[in-house]
Amino acid sequence: MRLIAALLLSLSLAGCVVPSAQPPTGHPAPPSQAVENTQALPPSQAAKNFVTAVAAVEPVAEQICRARTRGLNCDFLIAIDDRPNQAPNAYQSLDDYGRPILAFNLALIANARNVDEIAFVMGHEAAHHILGHIPQQQQSASQGALLAGILVAVGGGDTATIQEAQKIGASVGARRFSKGFELEADALGTEITERAGFDALRGAAFFDRLPDPGNTFLGSHPPNADRRATVAQAVAALR
Repeated sequence: MRLIAALLLSLSLAGCVVPSAQPPTGHPAPPSQAVENTQALPPSQAAKNFVTAVAAVEPVAEQICRARTRGLNCDFLIAIDDRPNQAPNAYQSLDDYGRPILAFNLALIANARNVDEIAFVMGHEAAHHILGHIPQQQQSASQGALLAGILVAVGGGDTATIQEAQKIGASVGARRFSKGFELEADALGTEITERAGFDALRGAAFFDRLPDPGNTFLGSHPPNADRRATVAQAVAALR
């Protein structure tokens, strides 16, 4: 069981990189780039876009979280991962007290071409927490590790073989629902983005600059086309 607990700790991140309605009352739309950018933004503009997105998205995400959950910590903490030489990435995690953390590395902030993209990624990561994806992922990983360990033990495997089977089982279990989780987070993230006064369709253009995972077996992310379609459907329903 110690091995399973350690595996669950390593899997306790709902991480992903991804990707006009009238803004709701009290949330005027922040200014966006008038022209679509194909080149990286100057660092000062990238930083300004991130701060603008945080100021608008965080309160909306917390409001939706409190309205749709019971007993869940909805006090989001926005963090920047400043480790160098990383690929663009954002993820959702929990601190030791259960407070949700939305983390963005510097490469993602620099890679975003407009404030809508930052807002969409932020809404997407907040959605993972609101939808309870981390505990669901942990449970699935635990079940996968347990089942794999039992099967190998019954077959006469030694301790090392059982432990290796548990690692594989936990990994497979954690990925079991991951594609569905991503699409669920895209849909709710779209709502958060739009209600914060940003354009989710424009924000989801972030997907166009990501390698397409396709529809690989047990892949952690769905095809980019499916994600764009989910965003478009959610926007149509909201507007």
